[in-house]
Parts: sequence; C-alpha cells; structure tokens
Amino acid sequence: MSERVMPGRTDGLITLGAADALWVDLTADSAVPTASGAFTCSPAHARVGYVLLGGHVVVTVGASGGQWSVPEARVRRAAAELNAVAMDRQDLVRIGPFRGAPRQECDEETPLRWRRRITRELQELVGRERAARREVGRPYHLAGIDWRQILVEQTRDRTQRTWWLPRAVVRLLDAAEHTETQWVQAARTRQAGAAATEPPSHPRQARDTDGRQTTSPEDPTASLRPYNKELQGQLYSVLSRKPGTSRRVAGWACAVCRTAPATVLDHCHEHGYVRAPLCQSCNTQERPDHLYSNDIRVANRYTRLFHTHTDDWLRHWHRCPGCRARTTLPLPHLAAWTAHTACRSLRPTHRAPRGRKPCGVLRVSWTGSHQAPRSCLLTVAVDFCPSGEHRVLAQVPYREAAERFRIWLTETAPAVAAAAGPDRLDDLPAQSRPVIADTSGEGLALF
Repeated sequence: MSERVMPGRTDGLITLGAADALWVDLTADSAVPTASGAFTCSPAHARVGYVLLGGHVVVTVGASGGQWSVPEARVRRAAAELNAVAMDRQDLVRIGPFRGAPRQECDEETPLRWRRRITRELQELVGRERAARREVGRPYHLAGIDWRQILVEQTRDRTQRTWWLPRAVVRLLDAAEHTETQWVQAARTRQAGAAATEPPSHPRQARDTDGRQTTSPEDPTASLRPYNKELQGQLYSVLSRKPGTSRRVAGWACAVCRTAPATVLDHCHEHGYVRAPLCQSCNTQERPDHLYSNDIRVANRYTRLFHTHTDDWLRHWHRCPGCRARTTLPLPHLAAWTAHTACRSLRPTHRAPRGRKPCGVLRVSWTGSHQAPRSCLLTVAVDFCPSGEHRVLAQVPYREAAERFRIWLTETAPAVAAAAGPDRLDDLPAQSRPVIADTSGEGLALF
C-alpha cells in the first residue's frame, strides 16, 4: 500500500489502494458484508469519475501518471451509513430468475444494473465449466457490497433454481442504482453547461499545487420528494398509459419505507385504484405469495405487515378509496390476515430444542370472490407438518373475516380506522371499475 491511512485525518485525498483498506477496516463490524476491491476491482468506475459505495457516490480525482485518488471524508461517510444498516438474513427477496421478465441491458447511463449483473454472473457459474471459469480469489461486489456471501439459492421442484438476497441489501442496491443515475445525469448536465458557456475555467474545476486540473462533480442536489397523495383516487389503468408516468414515479421516495427511491406504482387489484409509488423491496413485501389464483402461502414477512409495521401498511392499503370505504383489505390480504392473526391460536405446535415450534407452514385458500361475499369462504390449513399431517384449522366466511378485521383495525390502528368506514366517501368515485388481475402466473415479477 503506497499510502498509510491516518485514523485521525478525515480530509484530503487518498489513493485507491488506501481507500480499499480504509473501506474494509471501517466496515469490519457491519451487518452487510463488504468487498476488499470496492475501488480497484470491477464494477468500480474510478476512471469515469466516481465509485459507488452503498447508496453513496464517491468522486474520483485523476492525476498525472494515471494515478487516481478519492476524498477520504466521503469514504468514511459512506462506511458510517452502511454500518447503521440492520440486516435480517431471514427476510429475503427473490431477485431472479423470472421467466418472461423484461431484460435489463447495461448501458452507459446506469452501468450498475445490479439485477442484470448478478443474473449474468450466476448463469456463467452454472454448468459444466463452473469450476474452470471461476477465478481464484475473484471478488464479487456491487457498490462495495460482497453479495456472494449473502446470496441464497433455493431449488423448487428439484429443477428450477431461484436466487434471493436480504431485503436490506436489495434496498441498498436499489438506492445505489438510483444515486448513480442521478449523478451521471447531473454530471452530463454540468458538462453541457460548461461547453455552452465556454469559460476559461469552470467554477467546479480547480487546480492543485502541482498545477494539474481536477474535476470533482458534486453529488446531485435533486433529492427524492415525499409522496403527498398526488395520485389519490386515480385509476391505474388510465394512469399507466400516460407518457412520462414512470419518470414521474422515479422522482418520489417510497411511500412506505420513505428511504428508497420509488420504482413501481402500486395499485389495488380489486378496485383498480392507485395506492402510491413504492420501491421494489416494499412492493415485493406487499404482494401475497400466490400458489394459485385463489391460494396463498402465509410467509414470515406477514409478521411485519400485521405487527411491527402495522400502521404504515394499513395506511398504505387504505390509500385505495374502495378498500377505505369498505373498511377491509383486498381478498388475498384479508385471507392472509385471517390465517396469520385471527387464527393464530388454532395453529398447533411441536416440541423443539428451545421450547415449542409452530407447526408447518400456513396456507389459506378461498372459494368465490369479494364480489359475491355471501358465497366466499376462506379455508386456513397447515402444510408441511413434521408429523406428516395436512390439517384444516378453520373455515371462515368472508363477511365474518371482514368483521373481525374491522374490530382488530379499531383496536390496533385507531387513526387508520377513523379515516375509513362507509361514511367516508369523499374521495370515492361515483362508478368504480374493478380490475381483477391474474396473479397465478409470473406476470407480477419484480422486474
């Protein structure tokens, strides 16, 4: 290492090798594993003016002789924010592969494209030449995060492999991709402005003590704006066809977590109304685990939806005027709530090394539709019981499940309950056009 990093010094420029050592040292205790080649190994972009560290852009400064440096203070700031991230290794998000999903090509505007990169690298490692192609000691990192250490591979039906990452890491990489896009656009705008004005020296260009010129683009000043009901009461079928909608959505922060950039426009599949812009992570967490069109598996993430982050999610679901006026949830979410919350006491348990463990996996199915509530029946069952049983726990009529939810909502989230009810029809259009989506296929994939 050509330069020693001084712990007490938090300003000035350091070489890329020193920055690598500093990054690893400062993030040694982070819940998110980091890579030793964050600045010097692909896909770092030192020669194009920046390197991604988590959700931060660290600018690079070129010197004579092909040497590159980065501001030490920005490396420390990025490390401090990464160390504050909490990661649950059990809370996973599927990142691929998805059959029939649109391809994400790498381009100059956003070189990261982390989903595409991960998919390509994993596909290269699968097959007969896996051992031959894999380079010894080759680092696998994106935005300074060593994703290979936390990647989870699952096999379904012994044929199809799927790849999963912790939700916290997905949010970090989404934020990194968004930050990189904003930085590149801002840098190009500054370059175009400098070429148009044609001054002898640009205000953002400076000369150091050796007389060489360095360019240090600042981070983009445009920040994500919070969502303030701008799309309330609008139909998704109409709004999704308007040009520029996706660009408009990308300017908002996620309406649930309020930290990551929004990438999708979430809407109610029963009534067709827009709820709010969400990030990929929250959109995945909100979507039910459909086994078939009328059958879902109650995943572990429902603990967050109905317990730890209840107010946020109930408020989000009730952004749909139809659900808010009926004081209920869409049928798949109501079914999951019935199995996870209302029928919790009915779920059997088995002996485990540390006390007792809930039996198997909860599954809930229904006959009929929300459009015919009298004939709709929810059936809560247990799959994968250790003793080999597949038992039905309860059969709950739709109207009874909806009434139980209203009572629970009043007790759990009184502010949300107060804004709902049949007397709150201010924002409800005169004629609602229900949109029932086919959720049995992979058309609702992440990307």
